[in-house]
Amino acid sequence: MNQETKATIILVLTTVFAGLGWIFSKQAIAGLPPFAFISIRFLAASIFLLPFCYKQLFTLSSTQIRNAASVGIIMSCALLTWVKAISVTDTLAEGAFISSLAMLFAPLVGWVLFKQKPIRMFWISLPFAVAGLAFLSLSNGYHHSPSQIWFLISAIFLAFHFNFNAKYAQSIPSLTLACIQLSVVGVVAGVASVSLETWPEQIGNITWFWLACSTIIATSLRYVMQTIGQKLTSSGNAAIIMILEPVWASALSVLFYGDDMPVGKVIGCGLILWSLFVYRGGAKLLERKRLNQ
Repeated sequence: MNQETKATIILVLTTVFAGLGWIFSKQAIAGLPPFAFISIRFLAASIFLLPFCYKQLFTLSSTQIRNAASVGIIMSCALLTWVKAISVTDTLAEGAFISSLAMLFAPLVGWVLFKQKPIRMFWISLPFAVAGLAFLSLSNGYHHSPSQIWFLISAIFLAFHFNFNAKYAQSIPSLTLACIQLSVVGVVAGVASVSLETWPEQIGNITWFWLACSTIIATSLRYVMQTIGQKLTSSGNAAIIMILEPVWASALSVLFYGDDMPVGKVIGCGLILWSLFVYRGGAKLLERKRLNQ
């Protein structure tokens, strides 16, 4: 198995775990304040990873630690606005599709920040992805809501996080980078929770179950796999694959909450999958043509 194939498999699995994370989060914040949920989830995830990377932490330079922490602050902004949107939205599917715009913004942000121009097939596949997102988001007509603004702000922060995470993943071990980021998110969210939220007197066992699923599957495992996947491929390739996240979130919301899946949303999912096929297949053809010249 070559490096590109391995990266594709890892990132596709990452999108599955990310899609599950939407369900876990929605269930958990039914019994926990949103910022408190993020704080506990990410602090627990960082503690879960610590035994596997604590030795590497002592080998990092002050610059590496500062870089990892700064990426964690960007992630904090993205996740606090995201969980705020989750807490007020009526449909997870719409939020997932708006958030996935981050993966479309990411190569453009990388181009501006790091002069990493997206490859030609990215531009060819991008219109299909945009059209797919439009079908998914507008199939029932456009209805403005506060959650849409929060999701959009979160998407912008995520695009910046994606690029900086990819940049520093080249020089910092994956587990260590993930552990530092998750701990920073936990601390920032904890400060926000103490300042702005009131905790319930009792928290049910089912809430702790959903929190555990969010922590282990959708946080620890998901972010480590994303970091490893990004290290093995380009930002543009990873960004296109990560567009699959709203497809999984939408399908799971249908299973868990009985959300409608009209024809427009089915078409949207098909266009997103087609954009992935165009990008992946086209990139391979171009590479093969280049090698044969």
